[in-house]
Amino acid sequence: MFATEYVRKVSDVQRADWERIYPDDLESYDFFKSLDESGLSQFEFYYILVHAGRDLVGVAPCFFMKYPLDTSISGGIRRFTNALRRRFPDILCLKALIAGLPMGKGQIGLAGDSHGVLEAILGVMEGIASDLKAAVIAFKDFDGSYSDLFSPLLKKGFVRIDSLPSAEMDIPFMDFEGYMKTLSGATRYDLRRKFKKVDGNVKIDLEITGAPAERDLSEMYKLYLGMVEEHEMGFEVVPEAFFRNVAKNMPEEARFFFWKMDGKVVAFLFSLVSGDVINDYYLGLDYSVARDYHLYFVKFRDVMNWCLSRGIKRYIMGVTGYEPKRRLGFDFVPLYIYVKFRNRALRPVMNLLVKLLNFENFDPELKKIKEKVS
Repeated sequence: MFATEYVRKVSDVQRADWERIYPDDLESYDFFKSLDESGLSQFEFYYILVHAGRDLVGVAPCFFMKYPLDTSISGGIRRFTNALRRRFPDILCLKALIAGLPMGKGQIGLAGDSHGVLEAILGVMEGIASDLKAAVIAFKDFDGSYSDLFSPLLKKGFVRIDSLPSAEMDIPFMDFEGYMKTLSGATRYDLRRKFKKVDGNVKIDLEITGAPAERDLSEMYKLYLGMVEEHEMGFEVVPEAFFRNVAKNMPEEARFFFWKMDGKVVAFLFSLVSGDVINDYYLGLDYSVARDYHLYFVKFRDVMNWCLSRGIKRYIMGVTGYEPKRRLGFDFVPLYIYVKFRNRALRPVMNLLVKLLNFENFDPELKKIKEKVS
């Protein structure tokens, strides 16, 4: 028999208990602590805990959000719906309670009877969703290793849909030239041409730190917001405080890469590093110079060289922007969303609609990638 509860901050959980039960992942106790301290206005966090006697046997981070239903609309109609929402915040929004993370892969800490613990977690999610009047319960961005565990959910009203895949690459190379030899001739030629143009014509300084200066952080955040606007499918917008907090709470794991021209930040990368894995979380580019100087590819070369010099063996990169990642040799790892509409009467229609609203229908680049690799 399990006992369940939920707390609103990870600091209300004993660190030792969390680290014993939760997967050994870059999104650690201190990562969630950083989220809690940063005031992400889009989300309310819940941490579901399952106990067997005195032992913690299950941990499920969840977040509640109001998802705008007009995200694929642009232009004048979108401006009208935004204005409408300022007066009526809940209009055209779907309330959802989601297990996982707003960013990154979903993870759940489980021990012992995994199916029983999942049942207990689901029971708590139903209670929270009822209190919050959430129309949807979901498990977001879980990879294939969870398929057996989650298969019973499909008999409980859930439907599984494809999410945006994760881009990942093994790094067994001795040096960057060894990596280049694995690429197609056309890609090698194109990269060499780009690098020759940049290296011979402009000075770009690279700075790497775990604790960015305030000026760099401010410039970086402006680039981050520009990237959010460039990629309209972005799921979360983290506040500037998040980067400060993660630098403070995760000094060994957080790495900020800054590319500067004449002292000004023209590109940045925020990543987490642990052991032999790097997770490339947030990228920002100054588009007034990024395309002329191929900053995306300069960024990749510099980060790859940094990884090679430190024995990093696995490179994980964010979603979207799939075509350049395919050319650079990344693999695409399928991720899945398990979603349930709580209204039984509407569920059959909504489940059918969800299956039709595949991510690739809103991302032509992803659709092309799937056609090429299938």
